[in-house]
Amino acid sequence: MIVSHPLTLSGRNTVRAVAAAFAVFSAVAAFAQQGAPDRGGPTPAATGTPGGAGRGGRGGNALPTLPPGKLYNTAKEKLLAGQQVFSFTQSTVDPAGYCEKAKHYDFTWFEMQHSTLEFRDIEAMIAACPHVAAIPMIRLPDAQEMRIQHTTDIGCLGVIVPTVDDVDRAREAAKWSRYPPVARRSTGAGQAARIWGNNYSKTVNDNMLVVVMIETPTGVANAYDIASVPGVDVVIIGNADLSVFSGFSQTDDRYWELVRKVHDDVIRAGKIFGQASAAYATGPHSYDARFFQNGKSNDGYVPQGRGGAPINPNAPPPGEER
Repeated sequence: MIVSHPLTLSGRNTVRAVAAAFAVFSAVAAFAQQGAPDRGGPTPAATGTPGGAGRGGRGGNALPTLPPGKLYNTAKEKLLAGQQVFSFTQSTVDPAGYCEKAKHYDFTWFEMQHSTLEFRDIEAMIAACPHVAAIPMIRLPDAQEMRIQHTTDIGCLGVIVPTVDDVDRAREAAKWSRYPPVARRSTGAGQAARIWGNNYSKTVNDNMLVVVMIETPTGVANAYDIASVPGVDVVIIGNADLSVFSGFSQTDDRYWELVRKVHDDVIRAGKIFGQASAAYATGPHSYDARFFQNGKSNDGYVPQGRGGAPINPNAPPPGEER
């Protein structure tokens, strides 16, 4: 037999207090999942802003809300202020070379999709110059929890996930990149907290950049749904692979119709648009893109190749020319 007992006045007050606290927590968590402005999440932005000269006559790249206070992810801070960000691609183990180049760019594009770099290699390079100008980011081969956990634990402030065809892959990228209550990243050891401060776990969600790449006609068709995934910050075109997968050269108007659709869908979703090829940072096919693989340095520095010859900063990495 179950016997119930009436609550005392103090007991009823305790129950009410617990219930109220739970309701507040639930509301905050739900708001954060939608990208609350004070946690650095993008808010839906107005579309249809007139494009400037060289923007292809399309709608402007509308801005998410800039969170209060200074971000230590300076690349993200520039993006949210409406500026373009450029990188250099690091595909080999070279701490000295990495540290020199990283003085001059907005972020480092550590390449793990098309190189034999391992996490221990990148961890060592980041540790060699932990507070250099270029924010460390990795292009991964997929969106697995293990790889994203390693990426964030070694101190990277961004993940780049290629060949995103649907919302499932985009959700995986977002899910493992940030801590609760907005996502599912696990707390663990690593050098990230030593680099970014003792309050790292409370600040990194605002500073993380989740970038997904659309590189196929299927991804183009699903671009709005992909860009609308909470926690996805930037959507970029993989220019070379989009040409390969679509069968259209980058001089074909049909190719640029695909790019334009992605641009329009990304802006309609209130996210930031970019293109892998820095050759499209300006001109009629730029579409107000902000995020690039490679491109110009911040101070005129030009990296050198074999034999000391200067490298074209706008050129794609070897093997990705189309």
